[in-house]
Order: sequence, then C-alpha cells, then structure tokens
Amino acid sequence: MENLALIDSFSEFKDDKLIDRVTLMAILEDVFRNALKKKYGSDDNFDIIINPDKGDMEIWRNRVVVADGEVEDSNSEISITEARKIEPDFEVGEEVSEEVKLIQLGRRAILALRQNLISKIHEHDNTNLYKQFKDLIGDIYTAEVHHVRPKAVILVDDEGNEIVLPKEKQIPSDFFRKGDNVRGIIEAVELKGNKPQIIMSRTSELFLEKLFEQEIPEVADGLINVKKVVRIPGEKAKVAVDSYDDRIDPVGACVGMKGSRIHGIVRELGNENIDVINYTTNTQLFISRALSPAKVSSIKLDETNHRADVFLKLEEVSKAIGRGGHNIKLAGLLTGYELDVIREGSPAEEEDVELSEFSDEIEAWVIAEFAKIGLDTARSILKQDVADLARRTDLEEETILDVMRILKDEFED
Repeated sequence: MENLALIDSFSEFKDDKLIDRVTLMAILEDVFRNALKKKYGSDDNFDIIINPDKGDMEIWRNRVVVADGEVEDSNSEISITEARKIEPDFEVGEEVSEEVKLIQLGRRAILALRQNLISKIHEHDNTNLYKQFKDLIGDIYTAEVHHVRPKAVILVDDEGNEIVLPKEKQIPSDFFRKGDNVRGIIEAVELKGNKPQIIMSRTSELFLEKLFEQEIPEVADGLINVKKVVRIPGEKAKVAVDSYDDRIDPVGACVGMKGSRIHGIVRELGNENIDVINYTTNTQLFISRALSPAKVSSIKLDETNHRADVFLKLEEVSKAIGRGGHNIKLAGLLTGYELDVIREGSPAEEEDVELSEFSDEIEAWVIAEFAKIGLDTARSILKQDVADLARRTDLEEETILDVMRILKDEFED
C-alpha cells in the first residue's frame, strides 16, 4: 500500500471534524515522527515532505555510507554493499536518502498510528471548541434539545456541539421536548478531562440584560443603558435603566406601546414579571422607585450600614412586600440597601397584631399562605375581600372566614 492510500485511510473520518487538510497534515507529521522514534530510536535523520494540496506525504531516511563491517548505528549508517544495492555508484562518506513506505512500519504500528491520529485530532477539536466558546461567554446562544435528563437538558447546536443546560440554570416553568429551540447565555466552559463542557444558563441576570439588548434597539445602540438587573427567575425581575439623552424616556422605550416591546422578553422568561425602573443617583428616590407599585411616604437612610427604614401607609405595605416577599427582596438587591418596612396610619389603625401571635389558634401553614402575599398582620387581612384572598392564596373561603372571625374577636375583646 502506498503512502497516499494509507493517509486517506487515516483521514477518512476528517470530514466530520472542523479541521482543514493543512492542519491534518501537520498532525500527521507529528504522529509519524513519534512512530519513527519508537521504531528507529530517533527521527533526526528523517525528512518528512508534506504536500497538503494532494494530501500526500513522503518520508525519507538519510544515512551515511561506511565500509562493510563498520556500521555502528544502523539507523544513521549503511554499509557500502547495502548502499550500492540502492545506487551502484555510491562511495564511502556519501549520504544515502531512501524513501520509507508506511507499510514498512508494520501492521501493528500502522494501527497505533491511526489511533494516535484520532486522539490528536480530538485534542485539536477540543482545543478549538474551548477557545471558540470561551469567546462566547456572556452571549446569547440558541441550540436544539437533543435529549432531556432529570438533572440537565442536553442541547446540540448547528455544528453538532453539545451544550448542557443544568436543572438549576433553568427557569422553574421551563418545559422542553426533543427538537425544541432553546435560548440562553453561555455562562461557562469547563474542562472535563480533556473535553470542554459548555454550560448554558437561563436564570442569569445577564441573560435578561442581553435580551434587552437584543429586543430593544435603543439599548443595542447605546442610547439606553441597563444599569442593573436583579431576578427571581420565573417570578419577578427589576431592571434599572438610564439614558444620557434627555429626549428619551428609557422606561417607556423599553416597555413599548402597551408593553409591546417587553412582551417578547416576558414570554421568553416564562411570564416573569419585569419592572423597568428609571435609575437615579438619588438613593431615597431610587429606593422609592424600586418599591413600586407601592407608594412610599418617607424614607430614613442609614448610609453607613446600608439600611433604610421605609414608611408606608397600611394599604401600601402588601404592595411593597409583594407576593412571597419578592418585591421588597428585589428592591433591596437593586438598591443595595436592606429595607425595613415601617407601617404608619391613624392611632386606631396602628393598633395591630402580628399574625404570628395567633399561632395557637391558626395553623402555621395558613399563616405562611397569607405571608406569601404580603399579609402578616391582623388588620392587613381584615381589610381584604374574602373572594380575592381565596383567589390569591391556596386557602378555601371557609378557612379564610374562620381566620377573620378569630382576628375580629381579638379586636372586639
């Protein structure tokens, strides 16, 4: 078998790889030099001539002619008798170049060559893949669901690269089927052995920021700047935006007419509720905006400890806290302040009792259900409509009526 045929047999699988013929030939030379070292002890006296256009290569062994009986190193020296079998006019001291056919290395060596070549090409592919996706970290990427596992969804892109979307990086409402297209950001590229593992995320704040860049032209053009993003994935997010152009309303531009612009982002994130807020360096005003839709009466700042007492009318407290406490939690993350809600009102209204005080009469899970929607005092519940509470919680109307009866009895007493 000639060298070309052997090389073709080695590289028959290259069409499935992202590797050009020139690179392949360079890898082949490295592999063959290692094989020559193993067989002859050294490759110093071998010339490997590569022709990448034809996909061929030649191996030439160079030896010095010595007198018969004086060969000390058979790899670098050849006797005059053996040399004259190649060319009859060779003389002692001259150099002989003899082509080595790959088949001369032996069947076992050729199989080892093939395996080594496959390993080198995989190593080359993995290095290229690692570099490619390292440059894509923080960018939005789309891939197709290949199969769904309990702890991760395995995606494949158009080039056949495998991408992992771990369960903890998925939005809680995400549900994927084989063949679905999935968007997320490339969050990390980790080496597992020699193979890179590409990690996608849909829960990162950066994913939401990049969606703003992708969906809102003014953000993409730099006319609107996304200052900060905080999220509880799948539940609620707050995005602070700013513009250096006074003619632009950054919130209005991001939301769009009747929410037209932000609707696509909300849908992508599993109907995550997104509050877009005008950024300001005025801390009190920023905290007040961050707590929307609640209307703040006043704020007392402790800038040293990054704490703030927020004074609210009783009817605004549940709005400030939000469902499951999400609103106040995100407002704190957005502003960088720990927020304490202080209720204010008329003297009669101020006579309130924490719901936890009724733990001997009301079951803990019922109290927890009210707390989820920001109702943690007796009066805050008594002011609500029973049917509305049943809709907003997992409680039956009968249970709510029982709770209200217990609370009313407290104030009548």
